[in-house]
Amino acid sequence: MKDRIVLAYSGGLDTSVAIGWIADATGAEVVAVAVDVGQGGENMETVRQRALGCGAVEAYVADARDEFADEYCMPTLKANGLYQGHYPLVSAISRPVIVKHLVKAAREFGATTVAHGCTGKGNDQVRFEVGIQTLGPDLKCIAPVRDLALTRDKAIAYAEEKHLPIVTTKKNPYSIDQNVWGRAVETGYLEDIWNAPTKDIYDYTATPEFPPAPDEVTITFVQGVPTALDGVAMSPLQIIQDLNRRAGAQGVGRIDVVEDRLVGIKSREIYEAPGAMALITAHKHLEDITIEREHARFKAGVDRRWSELVYDGQWFSPLKRALDVFIDDSQKYVSGDIRMVLHGGTAVVNGRRSDTSLYDFNLATYDTGDTFDQSNAKGFIDIWGMSSKVASTRDQRVAGSEPEWLRRPECRSSTGRTRARSGAAASPGAQRTRSPR
Repeated sequence: MKDRIVLAYSGGLDTSVAIGWIADATGAEVVAVAVDVGQGGENMETVRQRALGCGAVEAYVADARDEFADEYCMPTLKANGLYQGHYPLVSAISRPVIVKHLVKAAREFGATTVAHGCTGKGNDQVRFEVGIQTLGPDLKCIAPVRDLALTRDKAIAYAEEKHLPIVTTKKNPYSIDQNVWGRAVETGYLEDIWNAPTKDIYDYTATPEFPPAPDEVTITFVQGVPTALDGVAMSPLQIIQDLNRRAGAQGVGRIDVVEDRLVGIKSREIYEAPGAMALITAHKHLEDITIEREHARFKAGVDRRWSELVYDGQWFSPLKRALDVFIDDSQKYVSGDIRMVLHGGTAVVNGRRSDTSLYDFNLATYDTGDTFDQSNAKGFIDIWGMSSKVASTRDQRVAGSEPEWLRRPECRSSTGRTRARSGAAASPGAQRTRSPR
């Protein structure tokens, strides 16, 4: 029996050509695996038949939409996942679920190697291969574009020569990756970072300059997970999809950023994530009223590190799993409703309510009924500022008692700082006078 290689298959030109390209280069049979994470587009059965038509001995299709929303998007929401404060980890969180199904297929079909369509300069090669090494440490990895010299022009020529059932006549100038959590666009015209994005780049969002009437939505959360919109119970997948439509119609979730790739280069990226950005905004505001101050401050650092680990392909790492435990524990009181207005490219929160809120109206109000004892404030301020006051007193005392010889011009550098005289350290008579207490 021939060796088998499982290929992460998208249905596009590069991975369609890769089926035959890998077979020719390695002599192995290729099993194509397509994973539906809500990317839309073609019917998955059409994609499966194309893989078989391009020479795959088996074609496996996994409907992972609910799995992706429940087990990957929701943890990202709990962590307010934004890499470098901007990127909602659209592609980064889809790779682990795809890897899971690739390894599963490798076991089912007896493959020894897993292949993916990434280049050698992006983040996804790391995400795929680190994930595969973790879940299937005995499996080998190859990347046709990176390892087998499969360039775009060669792919087109190969497809035409072999009469593969794939369109080759028109090249999209952009590299696009999308799923239910969002859409990522790069390369082409965007590589000049002075160029403004053109309208044809966008698909998930309408232009925010001419929005429809404001859309007010109430999002219900239970322990950090959205469970309903406007009082109607929905699954996480349904909520993301509905907010993609509603927030997208208002132009919410457009992001233009230059980010730091794991491989060490900076890359200009355009993202569209209307549902994700609306949910993250709402979730943050609910955390503001349900998580205690020091807990929230610490969680902000955990969220940032969590996002960095996921971006860097460490979804299955011990540290990321440990941070998951902390984040899940932090969400036990993050339940309630957030009301927000979607309009003209913004998602603005204008109402909050929660049975587990830490907000106390009687403590916060300045009107009659105020229960805050203001007489406690002076003593609190004295104690709170004590360490700074003591340090300041010390600084003034030391500065005011500096020995006269250290204030001479010849003992100061060009910047005005005091410097020791030559040989002072070796001279018994050069001991510095102790400041009086």
